Amino acid sequence: MPKIERTLANEAATIELGEDLALALKAGDCVALSGDLGAGKSTFARAFLRALADDDGLEVPSPTFTLVQTYELRIPVAHFDLYRLADSSELDELGFDEALSQGICLVEWPQRADDALASDRITLAITHEGGGRRVEISGPDEKMQRIARSLAIRDFLDSNGHAKARRRHLSGDASIRAYERIYPADESISRILMDSPRHKPGPILENGKYYQQLAHIAEDVVPFVAIDQLLLARGLAAPEIYARDLDQGILLIEDLGSDGVLDPAGEPIDERYIESARLLARLHAKQAPRDVNVAQAVVHHIPDFDRTAMKIETRLLTDWYLPWKRGEPASDVEKRDYAEIWDGLIDLLQTSETNLLLRDFHSPNIIWRNERQGLDRVGLIDFQDAMIGPTAYDVASLVQDARVTIAPPLASRMMETYLAERHASSSFDEATFLRDWHLMSAQRNCKLVGIWVRLMQRDGKPGYMKHMPRTFTYLQAALSHQSLKPLRDWCMKTGILDSESAN
Repeated sequence: MPKIERTLANEAATIELGEDLALALKAGDCVALSGDLGAGKSTFARAFLRALADDDGLEVPSPTFTLVQTYELRIPVAHFDLYRLADSSELDELGFDEALSQGICLVEWPQRADDALASDRITLAITHEGGGRRVEISGPDEKMQRIARSLAIRDFLDSNGHAKARRRHLSGDASIRAYERIYPADESISRILMDSPRHKPGPILENGKYYQQLAHIAEDVVPFVAIDQLLLARGLAAPEIYARDLDQGILLIEDLGSDGVLDPAGEPIDERYIESARLLARLHAKQAPRDVNVAQAVVHHIPDFDRTAMKIETRLLTDWYLPWKRGEPASDVEKRDYAEIWDGLIDLLQTSETNLLLRDFHSPNIIWRNERQGLDRVGLIDFQDAMIGPTAYDVASLVQDARVTIAPPLASRMMETYLAERHASSSFDEATFLRDWHLMSAQRNCKLVGIWVRLMQRDGKPGYMKHMPRTFTYLQAALSHQSLKPLRDWCMKTGILDSESAN
């Protein structure tokens, strides 16, 4: 990737660059800050550290005399000043390699130890230019792509009326999406920036398609925009979209707040879950359209939660969970029997009620707006993977929240609330819905046990494994329905369900 050059007209521009790179770098990145005295290296480093800490008052002393200053932030940072370094071999004594293995290293006066620095470092060469500065950024392609993406987001904000806005890391999730909280320079109300680059195709699995296509996972931001429009039109609390770049996958949206449906100890708040169940009943009372106009010549067709999508998700159990649990792959016979069982269960869904399903309707994706009234208190986010499928799916997702344990009394109250609302608004086949609820619960939890292992083994995110015992408890509850006996028997036969996994 070619070098990136930017003009830094003043100190504010240097500070802005530091903030932008704080959102682009990750553990293992070494940044060599090159430039004469007064070039702005320390200004950049100070802005970078304060942005990463989300603390504009963070004290950032110069490491000129100590040679290194460390910061335990969201990503650990070691700030080196090598001006007084006598020999590059002294870098080992400063703990450079260890610091780089755990976080980010910012290095001023890198030429003092050029031969000892990481070969894949990022270099910021800052030079005087007129009354300002010019920075030339170079480095390996993968690192430069991250930096270019962050700078493209800055350009997006500038071109949409938010020049000089402060950017702060908000969160990432189990996908490639990332989120920032944006503080406009002239406004007190924050915004949320969704950074969602187009998915890169994965390996072909079947019918010439890769996993995202088979499972109907959104590959760009068009589905989010479409479902957002649909939900707002229905009077539900989805975020307003202020600015968008569909090609780059960048959206500036309303900040619905940071309060959720859990208390400070991470326990469910009954009222908030019950109102969320009521919202689903409202959503399911009216049929959603299949096609949504997003822009000129851009129409999003909401996909069906079809047999292919259901089965490719359930295969995560045999592809990832079973090999991890037993230390060997599932046999061909086990895979065949499992697939045939799911074909039979999916056949039952031909009589199901179908409507819009949001797909991941649980605690991470529900915002509680206490200052509002009624269902307007329930804010909706992260619905870009929505499909048309059994209405029972989202109810199972909420009642069996994958990230927090829902006690049986609260689960019962949510189900009672949903069922009462549905009976009150239209004709409703409760028996079929309850069958579908158990079936969709089983489908979702068979997917999740595989996802937790995949996140650990493939994506280096072991923290999700803490949800495994809960997921199996939910799966056992789903398998209690008589229609799911074939799957329950298969799980017992293969050792998927045993005393260990149940606890």
